[in-house]
Amino acid sequence: MITFQAFATGKKGHMLKSLFIQSVALAVLLTLSANSQAETRINGKVVKEGNSLPANLLHPDPSDPANQFEKGELLIANPPSGFASQISGKGYKVIEHTKLDGLGISMMVIGLPRGKRVPQAIRELSIQFPGVAIDANHVFEGQAKGLTARAAMGWKNASSNCGRGVRLGVIDSGVDISHPALKGQNIKFASFHSKTRRPGPKVHGTAVATMLVGKSEWGGLLPGAQLYAASMFETKKDGSKVGSGKALLKALNWLAKSKVHAVNLSVAGTDNKILRMAFDGAKKTGIVLVAAAGNWGRSDKPAYPAAYNHVIAVTAVNAKKLIYSHANTGSYIDFAAPGVSILTAVPGGKEVMNGTSFASPYIAALIGAEIAFSGNRSTSAFKSALQRRALDLGKKGKDTIFGHGFIRLKPRCAAK
Repeated sequence: MITFQAFATGKKGHMLKSLFIQSVALAVLLTLSANSQAETRINGKVVKEGNSLPANLLHPDPSDPANQFEKGELLIANPPSGFASQISGKGYKVIEHTKLDGLGISMMVIGLPRGKRVPQAIRELSIQFPGVAIDANHVFEGQAKGLTARAAMGWKNASSNCGRGVRLGVIDSGVDISHPALKGQNIKFASFHSKTRRPGPKVHGTAVATMLVGKSEWGGLLPGAQLYAASMFETKKDGSKVGSGKALLKALNWLAKSKVHAVNLSVAGTDNKILRMAFDGAKKTGIVLVAAAGNWGRSDKPAYPAAYNHVIAVTAVNAKKLIYSHANTGSYIDFAAPGVSILTAVPGGKEVMNGTSFASPYIAALIGAEIAFSGNRSTSAFKSALQRRALDLGKKGKDTIFGHGFIRLKPRCAAK
């Protein structure tokens, strides 16, 4: 690290200062030249071999989703032959190696040597294995006050078989399938929590599942549809709840292999190299992905997976079609739907909920039914069709708050 000091201001001082600046400039140029071929990026910052990590990476902003990850772990996509043996000499260990054949990815979770920080490990391994996708095991959060889902749109309750033949997927927290709103409904549930941790909570997932396939009297959008519900949340030893990128990958793989028509993701986190690859793989299988726009109230930090190009991002509005006060804004926002004061089920009863989490199920149900009954699986075609029928809100045309506007279409109950 180069440090600077104050110098005298006389003629001799100016000469010494000039010589010092020239020597520093030469040293910097030589350093840059020597390291021009070895660089990596961590959270968008270039870190060159031989340099110490910038202060913002050693002491990151904890509110930035890019800095929220499992300590002591990394995710590797498609590790090359001999990868495990090569890293073991540096103190790394393989925690898990899983083939996500539904996505065409081999995922490895590795543990870091004692005392090594995640950004440092990413830098070190990226230099040793250029071209290999290496990233943190980022964590995600649920994006959650009252009318049921259908009532919030002014629709009557659907018949119990509305949506029969539709296969919806949801990645969220746990689901209480014994709840009166969901008991007897066509639901397959799987939890992808780590074996060393307890399953996560069931509040958020139960609420979203009820919106999608809850019984008619609970206002479910498609009560007759089959729901594949995947939990990516788990409870750590300290009692905190976390949804990891590793679990999200496994959940997405399960849904891809289950051949669901559309997936609702009412979760949000940062961009991640391995997740990006997985979502590309999911797109190739024909799954249409719908995600909550995020509840951070920010315009500078897009929420992922909603911000990926081939994911449909949904924001939330209230009964007056005013934007939810905590909703993210940005060019990635596609559409708006009700997400304020939604009455839905939670373990042990019911609750009024707010958030972009409760807006995305409308689009997921709509698209899932359309795919099931028409066979069309083009995300871009769906965006175009929805755009033509959307009620423009805010500035004329697509904007960063409401996207193309408020969705007015109702999901089909059956094939025509």
